[in-house]
Amino acid sequence: MQTNEVTLGALERRIDMSVTVADVEREVEARLKKLSRTVKMPGFRPGKVPFKIVSQTYGPQARSEAIGAAVEKAFGEKVREQNLRVAGYPRIEAKPGSAAEVLEFSATFEVYPEIALADISGKSIERPVLTVGEAEVDRTIEILRKQRTTFEAAERAAEDGDRVTVDFVGKKDGEPFQGGTAEDFPFVIGAGNMLADFESQVKGLKAGDNKTFDLTFPADYQAQDLAGKTVQFEVTVKKVEAPKLPEVDGEFAKTLGVADGDVAKMREEVKANLEREVRRRIQARVKEQAMNLLLEANPVDVPKALVETESAQLADNARQDFAQRGMDVSKMPIEPAWFADQAVRRVKLGLVLAEVVKKNELHAKPEQIRAMVDDYASSFEDPAEVVKWYYSQPQRLAQAEAIVIEDNVVEWVLKTAQATDTPVAFDELMGNNTGR
Repeated sequence: MQTNEVTLGALERRIDMSVTVADVEREVEARLKKLSRTVKMPGFRPGKVPFKIVSQTYGPQARSEAIGAAVEKAFGEKVREQNLRVAGYPRIEAKPGSAAEVLEFSATFEVYPEIALADISGKSIERPVLTVGEAEVDRTIEILRKQRTTFEAAERAAEDGDRVTVDFVGKKDGEPFQGGTAEDFPFVIGAGNMLADFESQVKGLKAGDNKTFDLTFPADYQAQDLAGKTVQFEVTVKKVEAPKLPEVDGEFAKTLGVADGDVAKMREEVKANLEREVRRRIQARVKEQAMNLLLEANPVDVPKALVETESAQLADNARQDFAQRGMDVSKMPIEPAWFADQAVRRVKLGLVLAEVVKKNELHAKPEQIRAMVDDYASSFEDPAEVVKWYYSQPQRLAQAEAIVIEDNVVEWVLKTAQATDTPVAFDELMGNNTGR
């Protein structure tokens, strides 16, 4: 066997191989002789089938297997000799016009890139800082109260925050348009579920009031036949209801899972959950910054084979997600190409992270994995069962291990780069809308 390596691009390689026909024929004969000891055919006892018949019947298969084994061996030897890290699978092709005594092939494939990690000591990264105090607990409890808002009939004009129930008919050029008519339709003024101009026209009306008004749809409205168009609405207000927030008392505490209704205990649990969520969000922000920093500092070429595999996996994940939501994925053509950009980023990040972990010995320790699982389990009613669930399946524990490794990398970035603590507002970190 002879091999020759050719560089086709930054990551693409080709190995030209030749296999002598004599070697192949010897391997074919050896395979057929081994097969003849056990092969069964009608009219013959096992192992007594004439070799000529065995050769005629199984010769083509044996020859194909022998050639494949020879090529695979030649390819493997060259890869090991050159210490090549093959990404994906090689494309094996037979070369036409080979000599009678030689079979020639080529294997085209990609290799993993060589990554020389850049120095990030001069890079900067911000670490958000937020201490959960009584004010943050009060703010969270207020949000929880609003989530449990009830409504009571109000004998007055509708105001911001009120729930109104209306009948309406929308007409375009004097004719009702599709989707523009409803009866007993409820919405909260100021919640943003209706167009702002529609809400403003209903605001100030009482139950029993009627109103006709013009409304111009936004130019970017999703229904193209209405975008930028002016229509006329006729509205009848059926009900006006004022919001009522629950009192912070024992009953409210029970709705949050505090069985005995102890308000002080409720506040403690809210604070503990809030601290856990704040920590999680801060970690997520820092992790995103750290990953972006590593990607920017270490530009790397990625093997197309890995991107294609990752794109296919992301597409499959999307199908599973839609299926779990009860959607018929057979009618949803989800293409891997849609996820190409995301796949490229994930592959680049995976390659860089692997090098960072290897060079700085950031592998996950068993005690780190257990601490992460314990922390996650602590938010459940039976933490021990959650821990048991994780440790009962290797793939679940592997997911926890991957998270720990990422956390180790983030910690290394924070120690290596110039990290500064930056105070962050509670509402901004939690994504709360403070405009209402």
